[in-house]
Amino acid sequence: MSRYDDYGWRPYVSVAERRRKAEREMQKLKKKGHPVLPVVIEGRTIAKTFWGKAWCDNLERYSDFENRLPRGRTYVRNGSVVDLGIAPGEVNALVSGSEIYRVAVKVAAVPKARWKSICTDCAGAIDSLVELLQGRFSKGVMERICQQKTGLFPAPAEIQFSCSCPDWASMCKHVAAVLYGIGARLDEQPELLFKLRKVDEKDLIAKAGKGVPLSKKGPADDKVLAADDLSELFGLELGTGEDSSALETAMPSVKPARTRRPTKAAPAPEDVATPATSAGRRSSGRTRKNTPKSKARTRPKAEAKKRKTAKR
Repeated sequence: MSRYDDYGWRPYVSVAERRRKAEREMQKLKKKGHPVLPVVIEGRTIAKTFWGKAWCDNLERYSDFENRLPRGRTYVRNGSVVDLGIAPGEVNALVSGSEIYRVAVKVAAVPKARWKSICTDCAGAIDSLVELLQGRFSKGVMERICQQKTGLFPAPAEIQFSCSCPDWASMCKHVAAVLYGIGARLDEQPELLFKLRKVDEKDLIAKAGKGVPLSKKGPADDKVLAADDLSELFGLELGTGEDSSALETAMPSVKPARTRRPTKAAPAPEDVATPATSAGRRSSGRTRKNTPKSKARTRPKAEAKKRKTAKR
């Protein structure tokens, strides 16, 4: 059977046949010890995260690629990209078509001046490497990174590609499938974009604090609570730092006093007597019975006797 039809075109190969060929090729590569990294897409959405979408959007914004990209989307959705590996400055892939074709994509490194400008413009806006790789940053940072021709994503002039297929077009459908496969791979491993462009993503984090000047001013006076207000608020007497430090230096260290047992309650004031009176009472206690009674106590009895004698 001829590999070409009467018009010089290869015969059409169905999607099922391409998948079978892709599976056979992957088995061969595995037996040879070659790690196989196919592009697997679930559903019709090729890229779902910021980095994957930004890569695909960057491809579609250039008119140089718009004619061939639709066929590439179909191929990558069908699982025709058997293997795709990203290295610094290049991408090598295997794509299943009428045969298994080898695709090579070379991407130029980011110029040092441009990378320095990107890091300076994004300084202070990216807090951590996790936020960077997850695409969680402000709209201004997104616009700067995705800026056409001056951002992180390559322009058409910075991309060179080749394919082993006989297609005469500058970008065949197999190359287009690989370019979309890169976007799908960045969904899983966004750090590969920095590897592809030969820059260190940690530079954006290292310069995160340099673009923000440190504030040397203290809080406003109306936002500081004075000591008088604190004492009124909590019912405490607060001293200044100078008073407390002077007091600490002036007073010697005093040992804590020993605790004493509680004493008995003192007698009432009426029962308390001086030592002299108590001694006098003790000495006169024996002769208290022989002492004559006071006139104040005998006066009522004398008056009663007088009244009896008067009646008689």
